[in-house]
Amino acid sequence: MIKVALIGTGGIANSHLEAYVTSFKERCRVVALCDMYEEKAARCKEDYQLDCKVVRDYQELLESDIDLVSICTPPYTHADIAIDFLRAGKHVLVEKPMASSLEECDRMLDAAMASKRILSVVGQNRFRDPIMKLKRTLDTGEIGKIVHAQVDSHWWRGHCYYDLWWRGTWEKEGGGCTLNHAVHHIDMLQWMMGMPDKIQALMSNTSHDNAEVEDISIAILSYGNGSLAQITSSVVHHGEDQQLIFQGERARISVPWKVYASSSKENGFPVRNTSLEEEIEHTYNNFENLPYTGHAGQINDVMSAIETGSLKVLIDGGEGRKTLELITAIYEAAVTGNPVSLPLSKDSLFYSRSGLLANVPHFYEKSSSVVSFSENEITLGSDYSK
Repeated sequence: MIKVALIGTGGIANSHLEAYVTSFKERCRVVALCDMYEEKAARCKEDYQLDCKVVRDYQELLESDIDLVSICTPPYTHADIAIDFLRAGKHVLVEKPMASSLEECDRMLDAAMASKRILSVVGQNRFRDPIMKLKRTLDTGEIGKIVHAQVDSHWWRGHCYYDLWWRGTWEKEGGGCTLNHAVHHIDMLQWMMGMPDKIQALMSNTSHDNAEVEDISIAILSYGNGSLAQITSSVVHHGEDQQLIFQGERARISVPWKVYASSSKENGFPVRNTSLEEEIEHTYNNFENLPYTGHAGQINDVMSAIETGSLKVLIDGGEGRKTLELITAIYEAAVTGNPVSLPLSKDSLFYSRSGLLANVPHFYEKSSSVVSFSENEITLGSDYSK
């Protein structure tokens, strides 16, 4: 029986608890909840009818008999909490984004290596059937080389969204929509297409004058083989239409799922290649569904690695760092107005948290602050099924 602790009991913690308490009640037990607002953790304990310890300070749990820790706190706290638990011999699953700087990521990776414990970074969309099947279809090579990718990370958040005390500031949230919303899609893009060589970007705050951070950014990624990708990160798009489209040499595929293949006429104009479309459809549909999806899928992956002793997970700290490196490069390119080459070095202005804070713009100053909202329900984006 795996003993679990949750650090932070805000909205996203419910996705972890639903998995631990409902999906995997025969494999694990939640033994501790921690929140700086202890009454929130106490309400969570009551809501889920848990027999567990409730504390205000996570350090009270470092010497406890705990196997796995889910970290669901604001991004600026991730590194210190994860490092402390890794050094205490606990496995760690940390919510996205992994941390608020690459320097923090590297310290987390060093702690994981030294402790020989799992450090996994949440990327629950990889554990959705349409996403996993798309990845596996791309890996077959049936569409040919990817020549262009279009990533629409479209979200919508009201003005009051940034009233929450830690949101909307570079210091505590670490960034805006690029870091905290598009992180899902940027993770999926780098998983499917690899890391680019160069990034160019622009960003703005169009609709949230109570936040220092951006509410929209647009980035262009270029790859060594000549391919290009574009990412729109936004919390100003009504309808929250989200998609990833991959244009291959022979066909295009996407989530939500769509396939279209073209062949060339004698004069170079297109004719639809329905036989190739049928082959790709067959490939996609023949991949099995995952036993668990979303957060439950990732938690199953982590617990299986603990149970088998393999300690191998789909999204480890190295994968989490890649995603943050892309986001950091987008910020650097947008702020400096210059193309940014990858990989980023430790000499980058944005490698450390202090460097980022010294160089990013404040579109506005944060004008209000509330401890919490009475409404705790949150949206997690598209399920990519249609």
